[in-house]
Amino acid sequence: MALTGDIRVSFEFFPPKTEAMEATLADTIEKLAPLSADFVSVTYGAGGSTREPTRRTLAHVQKQGGMDAAAHITCVGSTCEETDAVVREFTAMGIRRFVALRGDPQTGMGTRYVPHPGGYENAAHLVAGLKAFGDLDISVAAYPEKHPESPDFATDIDMLKRKVDNGASRAITQFFFDNDTYERYVERARKAGIYVPIVPGILPIHNFRAVSNFAGKCRTHIPAWLAERFDGLENDPKTHALIASAIAAEQVLDLVDRGVRDFHFYTMNRPDLVFAVCRLIGIREETVDAAA
Repeated sequence: MALTGDIRVSFEFFPPKTEAMEATLADTIEKLAPLSADFVSVTYGAGGSTREPTRRTLAHVQKQGGMDAAAHITCVGSTCEETDAVVREFTAMGIRRFVALRGDPQTGMGTRYVPHPGGYENAAHLVAGLKAFGDLDISVAAYPEKHPESPDFATDIDMLKRKVDNGASRAITQFFFDNDTYERYVERARKAGIYVPIVPGILPIHNFRAVSNFAGKCRTHIPAWLAERFDGLENDPKTHALIASAIAAEQVLDLVDRGVRDFHFYTMNRPDLVFAVCRLIGIREETVDAAA
């Protein structure tokens, strides 16, 4: 399949917790920077637990060049004033993109979310708060298989519409492995009057067991055919990586056939699979002029 040059990608990184992880992230940013992503998002821990590492990672991305940085912001564990202080700090750095998320409860996924006293109630409320800072580009989350806490799709889509009505520029989906599920979700959103881009979140499977466990927690379906492809590869990392890159590329190419042109990759701070998939879908490196 010949691809035109209109495919756009973005990447998600998370701030490192150790010096070794910091070195790994630096290698990841260096390898992916020449792909000239539309933007790169950096996650943010609940209650500001990664505020300084997130700030350093955002600064690293800005310094690297070739990628626009977006900061994740969550509602969990902070008052509105505390959250606004973080936004002011990041905008002072030149950050104009944000990913506004409710966030998981600090007690862990699976427990009921309770808004922090004096804090933003949910992601829709947070988006409205961010828009008060001016003309920011705001992304929000979308859930093709609905959020685990949503009682039904109608409630889930209603929350997405509230986020968009309050100023979100795009939605980025939770990872999924069934493209029909994504397409049905987009149809639901359009029928509800939601017309912003709904960017598919793509998770290359670095470790099938780990991804399967995480998918179970966030109620993402693992198709039987997908599990079968990784069966018996626990001790064969090279073949596992080849299969993983092929599966992610197949998923993206099928979405391209369906008219999708924007993709958000959850890198897990590991560049190789994402880099391989981008090459397979026609994304090529651009030289970053360090002297510029």
